[in-house]
Amino acid sequence: MDYRKEYEKWLASPALSEDERAELKALEGNDKEIKARFYGPLEFGTAGLRGTMYTGLHNMNRHVIRWATQGFANVIRAEGTEAMKKGVAVCMDCRNHSAEFARETACVMAANGIHVRLFESLRPTPELSFAVREYGCQAGVNVTASHNPKEYNGYKVYWADGAQLPPQHAAAIAARLEQIDIFTGVKRMAFDDAVKAGLITLLGEETDKMFMSNVMAMINDRASVAQVADSFKVVYTPFHGCGWKLVPEALRGLGVKNLYCVEQQMVLDGTFPTVASPNPENPEGFYLAIQLADKVGADFILGTDPDSDRVGIMVRSHDGSFVPVTGNQTGVLMLDYLIGAMRRAGKLPEHPYFLKTIVTTEMARKVAEANGVTCCDTFTGFKFMAEKKNELEGQGKGQIIMSYEESYGYMLGDYVRDKDAVTASLILTEMAAWYAAQGMTLFDALNALYEKYGYYGEKTHNLVMPGLDGLEKMAQLMRDLRADPPAAIAGVEVLRRKDYTDGSVIDCRTGEKSAMELSGSNVLRYELADGTTILVRPSGTEPKIKVYVLTIGETPAARDENLRKYGEWVKTLQR
Repeated sequence: MDYRKEYEKWLASPALSEDERAELKALEGNDKEIKARFYGPLEFGTAGLRGTMYTGLHNMNRHVIRWATQGFANVIRAEGTEAMKKGVAVCMDCRNHSAEFARETACVMAANGIHVRLFESLRPTPELSFAVREYGCQAGVNVTASHNPKEYNGYKVYWADGAQLPPQHAAAIAARLEQIDIFTGVKRMAFDDAVKAGLITLLGEETDKMFMSNVMAMINDRASVAQVADSFKVVYTPFHGCGWKLVPEALRGLGVKNLYCVEQQMVLDGTFPTVASPNPENPEGFYLAIQLADKVGADFILGTDPDSDRVGIMVRSHDGSFVPVTGNQTGVLMLDYLIGAMRRAGKLPEHPYFLKTIVTTEMARKVAEANGVTCCDTFTGFKFMAEKKNELEGQGKGQIIMSYEESYGYMLGDYVRDKDAVTASLILTEMAAWYAAQGMTLFDALNALYEKYGYYGEKTHNLVMPGLDGLEKMAQLMRDLRADPPAAIAGVEVLRRKDYTDGSVIDCRTGEKSAMELSGSNVLRYELADGTTILVRPSGTEPKIKVYVLTIGETPAARDENLRKYGEWVKTLQR
């Protein structure tokens, strides 16, 4: 694509507002920035679109939103009249322009004869997934960049099962977009006209009530919560985002009497003024929550990201300070608790299954199998977990009690097919209360699990490769690792190499080749002689290679030393 020609096309388009035109005119003479914005469109993948909010083809703005929606509308129309009647559910988070982008999405869908159920205001991502399933929609769109910084926004797409778009439909949209002119190829209808015509209907409190009814049905042990309700204290922050209403509602419905919300972060604000990053994976974002917890004497802190699909927790350690609990650790704690709680409540199914991703701690597999629960791996992404859940349960093999990935995402119940921080917050709080009733904190509980199952440790390293050549650097690294695979890593022998692109397995000692069930994803896996597993995976949403170190040690010190030495090896991969 001729980026200068595309830039001039945008400047000349009558579709631009005066502010947009002025923004682009100000770039004249800055060839590097013009190229960055116009060298090509944002890639439409299984997660939809995600990018920074500027005027330009490679950015998130109303023109790109309309264009993407037209492509999506064409795919829905191709499914037939019934699919158009089923329509789409549309939701948004708290970010700047999210409400505008959601409305633009609705207007383009309506102009294409597709019925739209538009949430009247921001809602958590899991409620969008729920709405798609509850109303029998053909598809869904959530305008959100999840936990990304404030400059970003996204266009997350869903299909009829309530899961993010399967690869074949994402590919179909991408192919159609190549044939659509961003300005002249888009149909659009005035919002008020679409409402009057019955093509747009608004969703609100009624949908909230139905969603929350399902959430509250997940409670296993009200009695333990009631037992400690007078002394048990919880601090919660939504990081200025969508969890602000429903998460507190869920916790109070559980029976939590002493719930303290971080007031400064209960303010809905797409600039996220109190945090550098609204991501519960970053412990530094919890500083206000820690201050409040110390003030009120709480031992348990919850934080959800802007679209409330991820949740992170912090717990008080033995020295009185708060420590973060990783996504892997949180998942293991919740899995172990959930199995026990469901069994005590008579709710554990006859054939229970648990799903995790290939990059999630192997400790979770050990906990599951030790308790008679079958563990299955999937690729990273909840669309794959949803696909596996549908497959296993559809075949009558068993029932999924929980699914999770290491990046703070947890899926429970049958009413959503995506990460769900609302339900996870409920179960995590129930778990913390149950342990409190046993005279334990979650810090105690985690240490008890390590003593029982082994000292597992995990570390995710991000090799950031920005710029126009970043994608090529990422691709070259993966090519180099395949062409010249390491025989040892940090001095430890590699026993097996697995390539998830074609599902191949190589026994490094014998050279014997075999195949595994999973294939079709650009991921490399190395299984080492000391029980460590290292995986290398290009990110699907950001310009970086993610390297996952999953290890185990005989002692905490041995585990930490493994994480250190393998971390040093990861540094050698940086381009």
